[in-house]
Amino acid sequence: MLISTAYAQGTGLFDQNALIQFLPLILIFVVFYFLLIRPQQRKAKEHKTTLDALRRGDRVVTGGGIIGTVVRADNPDEVTVDITESEASGGGRSQRGDSSVRVRVVRSTITSVLAKPDPAAAREAVKQREEARAKAGAKD
Repeated sequence: MLISTAYAQGTGLFDQNALIQFLPLILIFVVFYFLLIRPQQRKAKEHKTTLDALRRGDRVVTGGGIIGTVVRADNPDEVTVDITESEASGGGRSQRGDSSVRVRVVRSTITSVLAKPDPAAAREAVKQREEARAKAGAKD
């Protein structure tokens, strides 16, 4: 009685005016999805695959900025990283032997992998180091 029949008939479940009003919001969400959300998800997925593929000998950078070489990656949550300089880069080793600083790092704190070693080149480097140690041992 208090509501006129014309007013009551105007309320439809799906009004064309409502669709036009929500269209800009829908377009903004679509743009945000393709420009922000999707690339971020792709980058997170790639980072996870690189962390899962960490192997011994990889040069990595941690979240704190420490650069080191992965020594052991047997635990799915942590890796052991050697943060001393190698002999080839000019020092970091004492004259008494191979002293190294090894740190256990949570795998998720590794931000990037700098270099993955070539297996053949790694074997060659080990041979050269052993020959150099044998020559140094023969001199003493």
